[in-house]
Amino acid sequence: MRPLHLLLLAECVLGFSAALIAPPKKDPKKEAVGVGAKVPQGAEVFFDGSRAMLDQKWTYWKGPRLAATLPIKWPVQPDPTGAPGLVVNTNDPAGAGGKYGAADIVTKKEFKDARIHVEFLIPDKGGNSGVYLQCRYEIQVLDGDTTKHGMGAIINESPSPYAAYNGLGKWNAYDVVFRAARFKDGKRVEKALATLYFNGKKVHTNFPINQVWGGAFSGIDGGNDDGKNITDTPGGLKLQAEGHNVLYRNIWIKPLNLKEANTDF
Repeated sequence: MRPLHLLLLAECVLGFSAALIAPPKKDPKKEAVGVGAKVPQGAEVFFDGSRAMLDQKWTYWKGPRLAATLPIKWPVQPDPTGAPGLVVNTNDPAGAGGKYGAADIVTKKEFKDARIHVEFLIPDKGGNSGVYLQCRYEIQVLDGDTTKHGMGAIINESPSPYAAYNGLGKWNAYDVVFRAARFKDGKRVEKALATLYFNGKKVHTNFPINQVWGGAFSGIDGGNDDGKNITDTPGGLKLQAEGHNVLYRNIWIKPLNLKEANTDF
């Protein structure tokens, strides 16, 4: 029989060795970012290029300006870069002339906190769309605009990180961790927060979002006190149609439950 002190020493050495080789625990918020980011475990794909998935998982947002009728009229077409697979084009006839809210689409599933990945391509100068977190808060998709209303801005609130934009005819990616506003007795006590990577570069960190912009045609609560009266109603991920050729692909969402007011990743 080995002496007790030798057995204890062996156990300590083995335990230390196991700790050295054990893979680190993954932060559930932190996965690959940027164009082509792989779908992480626990996430659901919301657009894979197929018409079937578009019709299955999306619908028109039923806002006060809705003019389109199902099935969704957004064209599904080949990737213009020559990459394999299909993409969806926001150029719905009902949204022609910049009529946002007339033919916007939204996921049928609704979310509070979430990790979100969206890829987009703008083929033409001035191409305009938008990615709406919880069908409320717009991350702008707009070629040529470097203002607070411009590309990559949390619209009208943050600066535009325009330098991160890959430019016309190239794929871009938004990677977001979003934490919904928190409420007590029906009143908002914590603002929504978002951290955004744009093409793999962190451009907004724990950014507090004050309101919905663009009025009632824009998103949930947009008509409540000019968008300042935020409610606790969940919402899906919304994509905006304004009569432009803006393309989307590779959209996935991973639900989160963020206890702390921290979206950094």
